[in-house]
Amino acid sequence: MKGKKFTIGCRILNTPCTNSRPTIQSTDTTAIELDAPQDAVDVEDFPEGGIRAWLVVTGASLTLFPSFGFLTAIGTLQDYWARHQLRFYSSRDIGWISGLLLYLWLAAGLIVGPCFDRYGPRWVMLLGSVGFIAMFILLAHSSQYWHFMLSCSIIGGLSGAMLSTSALGTVALWFKDRRGFAQGIAMAGSSLGGLLIPIILRYAFPQYGYAWSMRILAFMAMFCLALGNILLRKRSAPARTTESARPSSRPAISQQSIISFSILSDLRVSLFAASVIGLELVLFLTQVLLPTYATAQTAYPTDIGFYLLAVCNGASVLGRLGPGYISDKLGQFNTLLAMILFMQIFTVALWLPFGHTSLGSLYAFSALFGFGTGSWMALIPACVGQLCPPGEFGRYYGVIYFLGSFVTLVSVPIGGQLLEGVSGQAMIGFCCAVLILSMVLFALSRWACLGRKWVLWEKV
Repeated sequence: MKGKKFTIGCRILNTPCTNSRPTIQSTDTTAIELDAPQDAVDVEDFPEGGIRAWLVVTGASLTLFPSFGFLTAIGTLQDYWARHQLRFYSSRDIGWISGLLLYLWLAAGLIVGPCFDRYGPRWVMLLGSVGFIAMFILLAHSSQYWHFMLSCSIIGGLSGAMLSTSALGTVALWFKDRRGFAQGIAMAGSSLGGLLIPIILRYAFPQYGYAWSMRILAFMAMFCLALGNILLRKRSAPARTTESARPSSRPAISQQSIISFSILSDLRVSLFAASVIGLELVLFLTQVLLPTYATAQTAYPTDIGFYLLAVCNGASVLGRLGPGYISDKLGQFNTLLAMILFMQIFTVALWLPFGHTSLGSLYAFSALFGFGTGSWMALIPACVGQLCPPGEFGRYYGVIYFLGSFVTLVSVPIGGQLLEGVSGQAMIGFCCAVLILSMVLFALSRWACLGRKWVLWEKV
């Protein structure tokens, strides 16, 4: 049959989170013109290693170092702006800068994800790199509120979405059975960035001033992103079902509409997305407002916020690597559920009662929070890869984080209002309530993956 053409109508059915292939069922809705099976590329034949695959992981880690690293360290800059350029604005007003940054970073994935699936990482990465470097250059000259909204929130958010989607999506094309560990190594780059950027700024601000501190970050980003653009390469064209599939035929699997929410009809995905919304709210609210929370306690040093973020992001390196490796043995869903419970316990037992009275307890919570949420950052993309068909990671990732973007837009302003208007304890209590709800929704998503059965010791 080599060289012959045939036309079929097909659709991919949702399957549980197992290693089995999706089933094909006949339908008359879409025609896909394919070459004979001998010429097809098996998109499920993942390399799972090798020099080329690990270079991709290295490139992803270098890409996430300045991008996601900056995102996790944004609380340091927000605290600085509150004491200098934007000292006449409230925490709630300043919170909209980081809130809009987070919103666009996640929401833009709705378009960036399908573009990545179709065209691969090259041009998406390049455009995101140029925009992200430009953000630092513009921040160096920002002095008014709208300057920060334009440079940090809009330009930084859109370009950051391109970088993070390209990095995580490319890793997902090279690994399946070892995806949790590979994504963990890639995400460790963001932890190192979140660890080093606050420390760099801590010493650069008084020695070189604000403007040159931003330029230092721009040069660092330029170096890392240049290497990331070189090392990130697609394994196969994710936009096509086979090597010779015709772009004009617009198959349902690989050339769907840019914006599509049809994946939410799958109960596994919709419950998972709802859980991720809550996790992202707690994650970014705490990371952004933890320095502000600490400096608001009169008994603590004014520069405590820098060191808390450094401890948090340092511990998150271990959180990305350790649970990521374990998840390949026990299952991504099982490991992530355990880590959500882990964070719930220590938030209630440590931060809520002792965060405002004991500096040692606050440092301990920062380390545990970094470890716990670090595992979230590594395991959520791995779970997305487990839920989606091969070659559609970008679309699933984009839709899920688009939904999460709405709560991140308001999470920091809400947290800032609770912190200033009520108390730090009220903000922490709000986080605890959201964590409980997210844990329940995630457990239900796991239940749906297991065919709507409650099975405790099943790898999923």
